Amino acid sequence: IFHVPGLLIGYSVHHKSESAPCPTAVSAIQEVPLNYPPSLDWSDLVTLLNDKLSSKAIEKKLGELSQSDRKAGSFLDNKLADDIHDNFTQLNMDPWVDEHFVKLQFPDRSKPNKVLFGSTNIGSPNGFLAYSETGRKEGRVVYANYGQLSDLETVKNGTYRLSLNGSVVLMRAGKISMAQKVMNAAKMGAIAALIYPDPADYRNLSKNTDLYGHVHLGSGDPYTPGFPSFNHTQFPPAKSSGLPGILAQTITANMAQAIFKKMGGDDAPDRFKGDFPSYKLGREGDNVTVVVNNNLADTKIHNVFGVIKGYVDPDRYVVIGAQRDSLSLGYAKSTVGTTLLLELARVFTELKKSGFRPKRSIVFASWTAGDFGNVGVTEWLEGYWASLDRKAFTYISLDGVVTGKFTVFNLKTMQMDDGAYPFLAMSGIPSVSFSFVSPPVKYFGPILDDKAHLDSLTNKKVVELSVLAAQVAGQMALRLVHDHILRLDVTKYSDVITNHVNAIIQHVDALKNNNSLSTKWLNAAKSSYSRAAASLNTDIGNTDLNDMEMCRIINNRIMKVEQNFLSPYVSLRDVPFRHIFLGDGWQTTTDLEKYLGDVHENKTSFDIDQVLNKFALLTWTIQGCANDLAGDIWSLDNEI
Repeated sequence: IFHVPGLLIGYSVHHKSESAPCPTAVSAIQEVPLNYPPSLDWSDLVTLLNDKLSSKAIEKKLGELSQSDRKAGSFLDNKLADDIHDNFTQLNMDPWVDEHFVKLQFPDRSKPNKVLFGSTNIGSPNGFLAYSETGRKEGRVVYANYGQLSDLETVKNGTYRLSLNGSVVLMRAGKISMAQKVMNAAKMGAIAALIYPDPADYRNLSKNTDLYGHVHLGSGDPYTPGFPSFNHTQFPPAKSSGLPGILAQTITANMAQAIFKKMGGDDAPDRFKGDFPSYKLGREGDNVTVVVNNNLADTKIHNVFGVIKGYVDPDRYVVIGAQRDSLSLGYAKSTVGTTLLLELARVFTELKKSGFRPKRSIVFASWTAGDFGNVGVTEWLEGYWASLDRKAFTYISLDGVVTGKFTVFNLKTMQMDDGAYPFLAMSGIPSVSFSFVSPPVKYFGPILDDKAHLDSLTNKKVVELSVLAAQVAGQMALRLVHDHILRLDVTKYSDVITNHVNAIIQHVDALKNNNSLSTKWLNAAKSSYSRAAASLNTDIGNTDLNDMEMCRIINNRIMKVEQNFLSPYVSLRDVPFRHIFLGDGWQTTTDLEKYLGDVHENKTSFDIDQVLNKFALLTWTIQGCANDLAGDIWSLDNEI
């Protein structure tokens, strides 16, 4: 499955912890040296890449990295960081380290978290949800299926009319992230949330399997929202708006079943039911107590980088990254990705020795604290966001690239917990993540994220699939640094914009009593973008590819598109995922579409000023992107 939001990337597939300069210190070269050798042609380059990828090297490294867990900031995590740094040093990749001081939350093993039904002890789970509030809360337990807003509204506003104020909401895992579930429950007035894996959804799990995760509806250190957690940086105390502010805890399927056995009230709707014998929504007196004793720990973490510098535009780079930490063994989540990161670094170095001359640079990045909400990658982006969008033109994620045995290539919307999401939605950098999967089996971890389970899901083809994944990532990166013009297709956004604008028009047409609303200028901005994208393709077709200055000008226009879809009207600190199509917040097209739909269904009142404001901001964000894409000021479309 490919998660490829933003600009779709074109490619060809044949079947020691120390401070150092930031990556943006690479300077541009104005012209290619006279002795610049020609690069290999594309077909020879792909053949060479595939020949140099070594299944034996991958198998060996997988064995070395799968021996122990690597909790973020731990001795083993730091040791692996140093090993990666040494590896990059041996490959002459000019490595550097990015150091941050972040707050991570872990359970207090001397005071276990626990759940009680009345006075009956349900259990003390080993799993936990980082960034939960701590303390002890008791309330009426209410079952709310997957915890989607539609599920909660069914319980609260449907025929059942159950109040969620002061409740403990019981939800099953799946459909949406744990952070989304907990935030949804908090918005409904709940004081605590419990999440469990229902056997109907996770048939390969033991009923005693513990779940791990976090509740931050965002990414990065939630106690330094919008700015990096560098040492000695003096910022006033702050909390991310993505923290739900209620207790949250995972429980096993057996613990959930014990709760269901004691619950009364109405039978749950059929779509709420899984594999347990009984599913009740809950009744007065069904009180559950949740105790969370997690501790916040100030933790020093390290991201490690290496670079293969380009020969034409060394200050432009594609970033290939992988998470290396895990709350347990993390075989699929981080071991495979880190292995491929090191293998691709070795292979690209060999390609350079064999005559490959990349036009642009390739940065290899090893992130940590990914299991806490992409903390390492987000802190780096926050530290250098002002320049990264002008220099990094694509991010390729190696996280979870092998979780099954099938080579199914389906486009899918990237979720917030994806390691590539902050690059896209926060920094406006085109991003891609992909995975070989085994539908409908879900690979759920981290407690089951070990070699034995991944071997079972892949029929012991982990190494073979890892080689294929390296070929996919490697060829994408090669294409992006080989061609004169970046293989980022800006016309793909014409369809995205059209679909959203059409949806908004349909909602407006449904509101017949609000004739003051006009979609004329939003529609005009949509057309402006389509014309600008088509014009760019015409310019590309008419460009002499040996004219390096013109190629650079065109590439600059391409690189700005994703960044220009970050709304300039919201604060990075308050709304980090500013992308109007793929972000999260009031500035998105989906938020406006939902609001208009709710008005039509009488779920909320109509605020004309709010709608007109959103129309104006969306219109000018799209029009601004179209203007920048058009290039010179005399080429702008001034129809609006």
